[in-house]
Amino acid sequence: MKLLTYTFENSKPRLGFLHNNQVIDMEDFGEISNFPLPNDMLELIDLGFEIIEEITELIRETPEKDFEEISYELSEIQLVAPIPKPRKNIIGIGLNYTEHVAESARTLDTTGKLPQKPIIFSKPPTTVTGTNTNILLNPKLTQQLDWEVELAVIIGKKGKYVPKADALDYVFGYTVINDISARDCRREGQWIVSKGQDTFAPMGPYLVTKDELPNPHNLNLSLKLNGVEKQNSNTKFLLFNINDLIEDLSTVFTLEPSDIIATGTPSGVGAGRTPQEWMWNGDVVEATVEGIGTIVNTVKEI
Repeated sequence: MKLLTYTFENSKPRLGFLHNNQVIDMEDFGEISNFPLPNDMLELIDLGFEIIEEITELIRETPEKDFEEISYELSEIQLVAPIPKPRKNIIGIGLNYTEHVAESARTLDTTGKLPQKPIIFSKPPTTVTGTNTNILLNPKLTQQLDWEVELAVIIGKKGKYVPKADALDYVFGYTVINDISARDCRREGQWIVSKGQDTFAPMGPYLVTKDELPNPHNLNLSLKLNGVEKQNSNTKFLLFNINDLIEDLSTVFTLEPSDIIATGTPSGVGAGRTPQEWMWNGDVVEATVEGIGTIVNTVKEI
């Protein structure tokens, strides 16, 4: 199921899902099905993945004509990030594709050695923005604004010391994140100033539930800047895959429903190019993950 958060005619954000290329309002669907459903993504995730199975069965049982009064064309609504205000920081994973390790060593202050354990950083909730919004460039802070397409994992249930073999049982779904990075804002090896500025985590366009992506370790991901492809790889090249990450992270701290893990970016970032490339005012960046979709954002200088 492709879940989304949207606004309609300046409404507050609402929860919906895609059905026959139309947006169905989740709360309204619950009303016509006599099965109360939330209008907020966080509340839905809190109900556990079982709720997706129940909603899917309700959709099968609902006559198509019943969807007409609670549906919108995609052109009628405005998508916002699937989780507009995460409860906690996004968990970021650094240097998680082998070729990206190599390119970072050439131009950044990294060693070039393959990490023996996942490299973990975080991005505050205020980094989140949706597709078709602006990435804010503050030239007083950075002259090296960079891109990073990533598959993001949404946790579906509480987990501590999760065995690798069981890790995908703790996943609710997946989305796309562009891990925007200000390369000249790292401080003595600390990344949060580089990664944590407002709008530095465009996310979306949808949250795709895990049943639609049974093998998240074979998804193409790519990125274009002003129509020119900069990144193109596949999640099969992850150094630490999703099972590894959930096992490791849940050993460090408890994972909770709606936690977001950005799994890392492949090679092709601006910092790794010769000469280096950066994003500037007016640039348009498109980040795509197979089976989920594309987020499009424009850089705006402030």
